[in-house]
Amino acid sequence: MAPVLLIYTVFIMIPAAIAVYYSFTEYSGLGKAVFNGLDNYIRLFQDKLFLVALKNTFLVLGCSIAFLMAGSFFAALIMNTDFKGNGLFKMVLFAPYIIAPIIIGIIWGYILNPNYGLLNSLIRAAGLEELAIEWIGGRRWTPLSLAIVFTWQVLGFHSTIFLSGLRTIPQELYEAAAIDGAGSIRRVKEITLPMLKETIIINTVLVITGVFKIYELVVQLTGGGPAHQSELLTSYMYFTVFQSRKYGYGMAIAVVVLLCSAVGSVAYIRITSRKRQKGVL
Repeated sequence: MAPVLLIYTVFIMIPAAIAVYYSFTEYSGLGKAVFNGLDNYIRLFQDKLFLVALKNTFLVLGCSIAFLMAGSFFAALIMNTDFKGNGLFKMVLFAPYIIAPIIIGIIWGYILNPNYGLLNSLIRAAGLEELAIEWIGGRRWTPLSLAIVFTWQVLGFHSTIFLSGLRTIPQELYEAAAIDGAGSIRRVKEITLPMLKETIIINTVLVITGVFKIYELVVQLTGGGPAHQSELLTSYMYFTVFQSRKYGYGMAIAVVVLLCSAVGSVAYIRITSRKRQKGVL
């Protein structure tokens, strides 16, 4: 346990402490950092672009939880059945997870671009011009599109976690329920979901921490535009630090992201530790 804590301290706590320190300063990355107290944090909630990025992040989070939890659970149910092509299905489902996010952004950029993208081209070819909307680059549909792309990217990973949970459920429970006349839906409702309670929590926590790390997808799909209306917290932080040269203010944004991710990380560590003690993991 001691080496793990040491590694955690060196690679997590020290960089976090540096970010926290600079978040209380006015610093452009050059010269001397000037302490300014809570000014950066007060400014955050007066910054309309930060509030837009915060809103977009939580919209993506809500959509991603809804899409991923349902999609990965049903995909896991399919993977847990024995059918011809099961191995191919697993491979196709998991493949996007090992592709670099920047490449995924390029692929989906050609699909979702409102002017020349494949999706709107097919919609227009079908004579449904009114459905050819601005999937990316606008304020209304961009968070939904980002959530869909993020879901596509990590669906296989979360499905694998659910599959691992399904494999731990004793088959005798299903056999007893079948003898009692319980149908498939009832077995899922009364056996599968209750037995996967901790797995569901773990997957939810991982989705939360994953959303707060989305950066490449935003950069490649929209660049944060127009006028930063499609920014997420991470992409807006990058813009603030490396393009606007407001290092101290950018670190305040980073601390907000860090706090959100830390809550999820701590919850994940506690849950997995408890499962190891029970011998599940």
